[in-house]
Amino acid sequence: MIELSDLLPWWPASNPVVEEADSADAESFAGLHAACFSQGWGPDEFASMLSDRAIVAHRIRRRVEGEIIGFVVSRKAADEAEILSVAIAPRLRGRGLARRLLVDHMALLVKLRVRQLFLEVEEGNQAAITLYKRLGFGEIGRRKGYYAGVDAITMRNSLPEI
Repeated sequence: MIELSDLLPWWPASNPVVEEADSADAESFAGLHAACFSQGWGPDEFASMLSDRAIVAHRIRRRVEGEIIGFVVSRKAADEAEILSVAIAPRLRGRGLARRLLVDHMALLVKLRVRQLFLEVEEGNQAAITLYKRLGFGEIGRRKGYYAGVDAITMRNSLPEI
């Protein structure tokens, strides 16, 4: 079924659904990761991560039982977590899906008593940096040349206690 969001780039995806991910999502995550990053992680890497008890992951679909159009994967350690990867299908970017995905993901991390959330982002990825800042992340450092000669910006968000 074709949706308006397929035809009109600015039209929002209808009724996106955010769910906790599991190891059955490894193939879909690998495909999305390869479409979004120059050095994509493979299905085996995702299968290993998604079976790890320290991993917290969510997927987003356009509708219930629809295709997976994005994901976020974090690793939790004590009261801290690090977002390892966030991906949204390139054709669906700019529609608020990453924000929706991250807000739900961060809400679960708060429930899991995570107090500090970290991530790294390529310095030229202005859309992601803007989103992260709007979600409360602030720059705390840089890693020179981390992404094939491009700096990584390290960011942190102090999450609220419940």
